Amino acid sequence: MIRRAFTISAILLAVATSAGAAEKDAPAKPNGQYVDLAPVALPIVVDGQVINYVFVSTRLQLSATADVIKLRAKEPYFRDALVRAAHKAPFTDPKDYTVVDVPRLQAVLFREASAIAGGKNIKAAVVTAQTPKQRRGLPKPSTSAAAPQVRP
Repeated sequence: MIRRAFTISAILLAVATSAGAAEKDAPAKPNGQYVDLAPVALPIVVDGQVINYVFVSTRLQLSATADVIKLRAKEPYFRDALVRAAHKAPFTDPKDYTVVDVPRLQAVLFREASAIAGGKNIKAAVVTAQTPKQRRGLPKPSTSAAAPQVRP
């Protein structure tokens, strides 16, 4: 009888400990209203050739007065605008071909989303994740854009 009670209490203690640890490890829930866009593959173009794709996840942060349900229904339009902009002028980072130019992408996405949803509804565009298709076998970024070196 005592052995059974001890076994049950040990199991309950283990479950309570793991549940408490899971609560601590869980990411904090974001405050405010937002629309998460499904990941899209954006091309990395160098000298007119596609050398890589980067899968980018983004989030549009909405104002407090925005209609979240209405704007979440427009998520495909936001993604389409992002893909069209990326194919028109790729978000290639000249220093690293495994990531996109985040500030430029955020600015373009904010502009496009504001045009689709209305300027007062969108507060910001944020890149939440980037995953390159290839990490190896890419050409080295050119250093010609760097400042010229002084040689004696």
